[in-house]
Amino acid sequence: MATITDLKAYDLRFPTSLEAHGSDAMHTDPDYSCGYVVITTDAGDGLEGHGLTFTCGRGTEVVVVAIQSLSHLVIGKKLQDIYGNFSGFWRALTSESQMRWIGPEKGVIHLATAAIVNALWDLWAKREGKPLWKLLVDMEPEKLVSCIDFRYISDVLTKEEAVEMLKKQQVGKAEREKKMLEEGYPAYITSAGWLGYTEEEIRRRCREGLAQGWTRFKVKVGADLADDVRRCGLIREEIGWDNTMMVDANQRWDVQESIEHMKRLAEFKPLWIEEPTSPDDALGHAAIAKALNPLGIGVATGEQCQNRVIFKQMLQAGGLQFCQIDSCRMGGVNEVVSVILMAAKFGVPVCPHAGGVGLCQMVQHLAAFDYISVSASLDNRVCEFADHLHENFKEAIVIKNASYVLPKAAGYSTEMKPESIRDYQYPNGAVWQQLFKEGKFTAPKGT
Repeated sequence: MATITDLKAYDLRFPTSLEAHGSDAMHTDPDYSCGYVVITTDAGDGLEGHGLTFTCGRGTEVVVVAIQSLSHLVIGKKLQDIYGNFSGFWRALTSESQMRWIGPEKGVIHLATAAIVNALWDLWAKREGKPLWKLLVDMEPEKLVSCIDFRYISDVLTKEEAVEMLKKQQVGKAEREKKMLEEGYPAYITSAGWLGYTEEEIRRRCREGLAQGWTRFKVKVGADLADDVRRCGLIREEIGWDNTMMVDANQRWDVQESIEHMKRLAEFKPLWIEEPTSPDDALGHAAIAKALNPLGIGVATGEQCQNRVIFKQMLQAGGLQFCQIDSCRMGGVNEVVSVILMAAKFGVPVCPHAGGVGLCQMVQHLAAFDYISVSASLDNRVCEFADHLHENFKEAIVIKNASYVLPKAAGYSTEMKPESIRDYQYPNGAVWQQLFKEGKFTAPKGT
């Protein structure tokens, strides 16, 4: 069986702040970036595992160092031993006796874990000749559940319950897979409502979105209430009242402030308020949800929920009506699947967070798996889409009729084009060297 011979980590950054792409109330000038991992083996088949974890620019170098610090737990391991006991490997990766102190299972070290674990799933899917969603869907319930570390969540979901949930949904599974392949997974668009866009840009993007068939639009709020009112009104004016609007505060408000501001924005009929307050505050989210329920506004969160424990508490407290899994914030596919199962047990729809670099690439697989194998429903379920940077991937996502077209190529859709890996490496890639030369960015000291 093949042995892992190398793990390389790259600091890849894209200058999205130049055009305000991705701007919101908390992250005003993001340069979409990622800690990018390539895993190679001695199999001689030419297959590599490509994985990533999303960042916003500065700090990516810290994530890369964390990836490198965990690499000794990966290099030299046999793939058979990893995939044969994936939960045990995941536990070992997140429980290294000294590295765990700078987590545990949260923050930079968990972002690094996600990049490595995502690369391993990409490699596994490639070796099986399947896209990741198909690998998950075809896996026997017992095998899939064996990939999950149930420590800290067994009070809410046991292994036996998880297996039974998956077995129950075997009925109709083939039909649901066929539906996904024919129709795709429904999406909503965020790239019309970034906070840093001018009014003209927002109007243009709304009109383009409508012309392309989009019916669900998200707008960033949180910096200034009067401006939020203006921008929500502007977008409603463009998309009309028959289409769906969501709002996203990106953790900007306190609990009571969230309630008061959303009462003011309720006239625009948002489906949800996303990340109204601290992503760690389960009880705060519950209070907001309770206050906004009479207004018909749900609470959505998850992109910054750092692990399965926070999701467990959010679900227990009734703090979210829309569960926004993120493919990189938690420790990769293994942990994400545990949250999808918990959300199903609580009857909360999963609406994955995406955007950034590579997030759309990955969550399309997770959303399809949820529908086909776990929830068996599309009610109140929709996956985020932002139209940035997909051209850098070998198998770029495809959107048709405002839905994700399920990928058919083997892997997790995470492999970037070699020229993108080369040119966008920070700070020595050709793109960054040119930006430094033009004075658009300042080169870091020592380069």
